[in-house]
Amino acid sequence: MQVSVRDNNVDQAMRALKKKLQREGVFREMKLRRHFEKPSEKRKRERAEAVRRHRKLLRKRLEREGF
Repeated sequence: MQVSVRDNNVDQAMRALKKKLQREGVFREMKLRRHFEKPSEKRKRERAEAVRRHRKLLRKRLEREGF
């Protein structure tokens, strides 16, 4: 990953880098790897995330269709 610094504006480059890392999911991955997660807990968490994503998709779809 590469971010260029223009006009010695390091703050702007740092913001751009953080945004890229956030989009890639690096911070989330670091948080998950901080402690060991049992395989059963991982399956349960991933299932809950999938349900959450699906419900959000349904909400947006209903909102767009006007129901």
